[in-house]
Amino acid sequence: MAMVDITGKPEVYREATASGRIKLRAETVKLIKERKIEKGDPLYTAKISGILAAKNTPMLIPLCHPIAITNVNVDVRIIDENTIEVESTVKTQAQTGVEMEALTATAVALLTIWDMVKQYEKDQEGQYPYTLIQDIRVIRKVKE
Repeated sequence: MAMVDITGKPEVYREATASGRIKLRAETVKLIKERKIEKGDPLYTAKISGILAAKNTPMLIPLCHPIAITNVNVDVRIIDENTIEVESTVKTQAQTGVEMEALTATAVALLTIWDMVKQYEKDQEGQYPYTLIQDIRVIRKVKE
């Protein structure tokens, strides 16, 4: 096991966008829209946690290079009565790409939403039969 040696690679502009979705009960999404979630606004908190996650990706993924991120944008939006989508774009001028940072931002933002609404998602046995994180993937990568 070893980190990939990027010593000889030139620094170039790089950008990656990742997206993912969380399925929730319609009642939970309604509470989010009405700003009635006890812990606060999960959409805003997800944006902040996604940015923090992108910046800390090398601390979470052992062989991921620490790079200077020049921009992170996390967009969180309700797309229907049961679904929230997160799209994260990360930019840098570096020797390696930022796909892992974009994926990490998206995943952590979705997990943050789950954490903030879990009390509304549990069934009578304390399980989560409706809650589902899905479709986390890189949707765009740029290297110039």
